[in-house]
Amino acid sequence: MAVYQGMNGLPVASVRPAGLLDDPSERLAAAFDAHHERLFRLARRLTSNRDDALDLVQETFLRAARSPGSIPVGPTGEEAWLVRILINIRRDQWRRTVVRERHDPEMKPSSWSNGNQEDAVIARTTVWRALDALAPRRRAVVVMHELEGLTPPAIASLLGISAVTVRWHLSMGRRDLTRLVTSQKREGHEDC
Repeated sequence: MAVYQGMNGLPVASVRPAGLLDDPSERLAAAFDAHHERLFRLARRLTSNRDDALDLVQETFLRAARSPGSIPVGPTGEEAWLVRILINIRRDQWRRTVVRERHDPEMKPSSWSNGNQEDAVIARTTVWRALDALAPRRRAVVVMHELEGLTPPAIASLLGISAVTVRWHLSMGRRDLTRLVTSQKREGHEDC
């Protein structure tokens, strides 16, 4: 049994008989067993509900199943490859949503109308709206760093970009989030 360290710093145990690496479908099954929980946690941070997160993980493995021979060998490579697929799928979803909202005004999120909701619900909604407004890659970087606790080099490795680019996205993302949350709070107070 070989023990590897996952992108979250926790050990990932992997038992792989020698012949297992030869069969792509077995490698896909092993990758699912090793990484589906981690991918779900990331997907849950990138989506607004559990069902969407489950769908995102499912779509990730469906895409991986289309080309099981492309799965990198080794748990670190597998994980990075699967995270990139998940992030790309989510980025495509965000883009489709933006296009739909641009062409169908009824799809746009409603403005603040319920002033009597709990502060926690309002805060959560405010953060989700602000995160939704970020560009897809920037949102992914902010979520992986701030919510998942990954370091910039780890994020850079997973996304295939430089650590400097990750730091830039973090800086710009924090600035954008501050601006968006502040403007949403002002809109909320104006409705009262």
